[in-house]
Amino acid sequence: MVTGANGQLGQCFRSITPDLGTKDRWFYSDVDSLDITDPVAVEEMVSAIKPDIIVNCAAYTNVDKAEDNEDAAMLINAVGPKNLANSACGHGATLIHISTDYVYDGTLNRPYREDDDSVNPLNMYGKTKALGEQEIIDSGCKYLIFRTAWLYSEYGNNFVKTVKRFVDSGKDMDVVFDQIGTPTYALDLATMIIAVITCGQYRHTGIYHYTNEGVASWYDFACAIYRGLTELPAGKIHPIKSEEYKTAAKRPAYSVLDKTKVKETFKAPIKHWEDALTMCLYRLQNEK
Repeated sequence: MVTGANGQLGQCFRSITPDLGTKDRWFYSDVDSLDITDPVAVEEMVSAIKPDIIVNCAAYTNVDKAEDNEDAAMLINAVGPKNLANSACGHGATLIHISTDYVYDGTLNRPYREDDDSVNPLNMYGKTKALGEQEIIDSGCKYLIFRTAWLYSEYGNNFVKTVKRFVDSGKDMDVVFDQIGTPTYALDLATMIIAVITCGQYRHTGIYHYTNEGVASWYDFACAIYRGLTELPAGKIHPIKSEEYKTAAKRPAYSVLDKTKVKETFKAPIKHWEDALTMCLYRLQNEK
């Protein structure tokens, strides 16, 4: 059972599962068919479907708007996972939940490990996601929490789509160069989770970090997108400091995630972010 099926990660799941020949084993829901903030609705659906696994792709992901819409972000990112976890626990299902690098404050000088006692979100989005993680853990259900970062795909709204709009318009673009992380292709994350499910490895309860390989600033990421979309040099993208680009929510300066645990546990092959971006841009320009 996959929630948030119309979001970019949910759509990535939907794009892959028919190719597996197991489409009838997957049940997709979105807010129009399931409000995860309603515990009664969640329990009714889980009781009816009786899933072995619940994959929660539903999330409030607008980082800046979460500062002014704390209640909505809290409901979707914390209350919703709590409801799913309680129903999963009651029916013996495993909950697979997607979390974020923004649970960290970005002050560490090395990639963050799952066992680092340094969860300290700087913004409301990160705070609600961290609370959602804790609600799942406290529920006593079987769970896998995958923290990821800088998700993009050919679906929905994301940074790749934003840069493409600037390229198509011929306008200049200012992008911060002092926030460091790892761009992650949502299709790669979905593929990894599906492999964990189909290989029966979803019994490894715990928190895991998954992004593509490598490290980049938002400016590096924007330049790579620009180069992938046009033969012209990336001269229309200008590097700026975070203090020059005012946003409602503060972001961590460094939120690279250590992936040793996910590699050792699931033997997951992970692409470099530039190779993953090349695949996404190809699909975006040729298949959408």
